[in-house]
Amino acid sequence: MARKNRRRSSVTGRQRRKMLEVSRNTPTYLKTLSSVASPVTRPLGAEANGTLLPPSTMVPGLAPEAADLLIDTQSKGPNMSLTPPHVDEPPLKQPAQDQAPIILPPGEPTQVDTGAPAKAAFSNGIPKPFIFPSSVSPSLRPGLPAPLSLSVPTLETITKAFTKNAALLGVSKGTEGKAGENTTPTPDFERLSRNLAKLTEQAGKVLATYFKPMEQEEIRNEISSEVGNAVRSIGRIAEHWLKDPARRLEAQNKLVTPLLMLCTQTLWRFSGEAREPVVPVNPADKRFSAPEWRESPFFDFLRQAHAIIVNWIDDLINNAEGVDQFAKDKAKYYVRQITSALSPSNFLATNPELLRETLASNGENLVRGVSLFTQDLEAGKGKLKISQTDMSKFTLGVNIATTPGKVVFRNELIELIQYSPTTDEVYKRPLLIVPPWINKFYILDLNPEKSFVSWAVSQGLTVFMISWVNPDERHRNMGFEAYMHRGLFAALTAIRLACGEEKITTIGYCIGGTLLSMALAYMAATGDDRIESASFFTTQTDFSEAGDLRLLIDPEQLQMLEQKMAQHGYLEAEKMAHAFNSLRPTDLIWSYVVNNYLKGQPPKAFDLLAWNSDPTRMPAANYLFYLRELYLNNRLTKGEIAFDGHPLNLARVKIPIYHLATREDHIAPARSVFLGAKFFGGDIRFVVAGSGHIAGVINPANKPKYQYWTGCRPEGNFDAWFANTKEHPGSWWPDWLNWVAAQAPAKVKARIPGEGQLPAITDAPGDYVKVRY
Repeated sequence: MARKNRRRSSVTGRQRRKMLEVSRNTPTYLKTLSSVASPVTRPLGAEANGTLLPPSTMVPGLAPEAADLLIDTQSKGPNMSLTPPHVDEPPLKQPAQDQAPIILPPGEPTQVDTGAPAKAAFSNGIPKPFIFPSSVSPSLRPGLPAPLSLSVPTLETITKAFTKNAALLGVSKGTEGKAGENTTPTPDFERLSRNLAKLTEQAGKVLATYFKPMEQEEIRNEISSEVGNAVRSIGRIAEHWLKDPARRLEAQNKLVTPLLMLCTQTLWRFSGEAREPVVPVNPADKRFSAPEWRESPFFDFLRQAHAIIVNWIDDLINNAEGVDQFAKDKAKYYVRQITSALSPSNFLATNPELLRETLASNGENLVRGVSLFTQDLEAGKGKLKISQTDMSKFTLGVNIATTPGKVVFRNELIELIQYSPTTDEVYKRPLLIVPPWINKFYILDLNPEKSFVSWAVSQGLTVFMISWVNPDERHRNMGFEAYMHRGLFAALTAIRLACGEEKITTIGYCIGGTLLSMALAYMAATGDDRIESASFFTTQTDFSEAGDLRLLIDPEQLQMLEQKMAQHGYLEAEKMAHAFNSLRPTDLIWSYVVNNYLKGQPPKAFDLLAWNSDPTRMPAANYLFYLRELYLNNRLTKGEIAFDGHPLNLARVKIPIYHLATREDHIAPARSVFLGAKFFGGDIRFVVAGSGHIAGVINPANKPKYQYWTGCRPEGNFDAWFANTKEHPGSWWPDWLNWVAAQAPAKVKARIPGEGQLPAITDAPGDYVKVRY
């Protein structure tokens, strides 16, 4: 009988031994793909012609048993081997569950019992579905999705389609060809080889220059600290998902399910059939705007795989129970640095635009890129200082920061600029602007079309601007108190001498507004009433829900930062710039790496980016106070800060206040600004502008891009308040001017800079703003 059964078998002993050899060398997770249905009834969908329905119409999700096949946590633990155990006996005995998936005959969907002999997932006939067996008790993971059934094209169909479309650069409707035609440029191999040789020679020298500073102990410590912070932050999330086997299976399931769906969709696309993407293209993501990212199955696979992994990690962080929100946000920050860096758009071999450009230019783009890389290394004195714009196209006072005026006061900390009037009459009450000293003041005076300063002058205001010094070792001990006395209060005294006015109105922008709020509390405590109204632009006073900068602050980082600044007495300008750029690494770091060094295109001239690329130093005492007392300990709104022995209580500030937040601000979120505004004791007009920290403020009245919202005094929570606001089209600038004019409508003859008791020192924008390190 045994001999008779062997004669019936279509598989010879030699074939059985070959199958066993393949099985021994096949990882378990690959075997999952050829798994077949278990002998239980399962619903399958069928069309009238007897073929399977596409994956999108089948039940989504991956069965827990499939995840169990990926990592057998119950028996082997996290260090399990993916190679099946060795079997001494050559005959391969077919398991009972190893049975073929069923192709339903034409008709309505039904339930069938899978009991046919096993066959391969690919055949030259009708496509077979992948269905994973049910070997794990459903009680292990209740609520998991139903088993995933994937329909794939035949191997023959894929082979023919792949051969026909061998050029993986895809099809595009560009200048090089029509839709459906291969538009891959043909390189000149001789020129390409010469350029690659030149590239290799230059790159070796450049990389040696780049990595030389890494040998310094200081830089090694910085890198070690950053890596340590990243590992600790991400490790808390990983611990949550890895310490429980059930959660581990759930995490794997969330990743494997969409990846298997993506593999199936890609196979169908290679076979020549259109399929909806698992992850649709995001029109706002400029990295994947080239048509090849959609039209080429290969590059579309890379794009979607990256998006699936990013979304998976984000989901794991969001659903890590028992981890506080700050720890989650910090983990997201470090994950964002990694996933942004590993985007397929950042590498020559995985970016179709770069491949096309390299072939079309015979590698000259890479040679140019090395040259630009060298220039940025030299500009950073051995450290990479990525160029965001062509700084040579901008000259302060010529085509940027051009509003006419004079410097009428100078001390060791500030220059005070008085701008020249353009109207015969001006409002009696002068305006003092207190800008941030983290960046330079001319963000408010980029060019005549975008200049808030120029517009305010044209509306009849006498505008004074503080221009902060770019500090050095002499300023190491100048904290917030010094900036209040030698900066803000010195400016108030100078304005009285220049105009003869005792009462003024003020604007504080960002950290400049934080200083102004503390000065107002100090003035309320000391009976100083020189400021009669104040405006705050994207200013935080309560830091319990502060922006993304808080992710870079913890006691350990502060201690290391303090040690670093102790040497020179300040934070280097490029460190501050890098911190802000790292909050948006895709837009402010990697887009320029690709454009400058891989495409070989020099950055374009853009005034906003010129300002962003002109950072300043921060005095040690000032920066540490800002981070430790405000960001870390939030002591201002708690009433725990005192200047010259006077406690600072914002509730004692009774003057009228115009408070502006921006809806998409990631540095001073509207929710945080709203929370801090509630601590003031006077009348407040709270306004929310469209866009973010910079664009929301610089929204010119003559060419507005965004809207704004107004509401009642800030009370309750921000979401409830915002739900009852009124939306207005256009810029908020006229609304602010109407508010300012209503506080003090009287006008006087226009004041000319230098004609008061303070003679003109030099032309605007002054000397301090021109200092760069």
